Amino acid sequence: MIEEEGIVVEVNGDIAKVAVLAKSACEKCAASGVCRPGGDDSFVEATNPLNAKKGQKVKVVLAPQLYLKASIILYGIPMAVFVAAAIVAKSTAVRSGRRGQLRPLGLPGRGGELSGFFFLHSPL
Repeated sequence: MIEEEGIVVEVNGDIAKVAVLAKSACEKCAASGVCRPGGDDSFVEATNPLNAKKGQKVKVVLAPQLYLKASIILYGIPMAVFVAAAIVAKSTAVRSGRRGQLRPLGLPGRGGELSGFFFLHSPL
């Protein structure tokens, strides 16, 4: 189970809006800008079986099944679309008779190659 601490900011019936506090591990994480784009706090809506009041510190528990489902949505579906697109592109190329044929990139392609090379090898 994934557990996060937070503070209740709003209560509507049996649903509480909780500001999940950023942890020290978030500062070192490469995905912190995506995970918490608005700043230090993220908000989660959760059921409130204990009738927590506004301002109380609570612990939000996320079931492992939800974490797995989110991972599949974020990573599995795009990967499946990528593989399907590659299969469609290959079958289209084979049907059109362009199997194994490469076209030269020409001047625009060479310019992109050179600019990419210098960008990657320039000191930051």
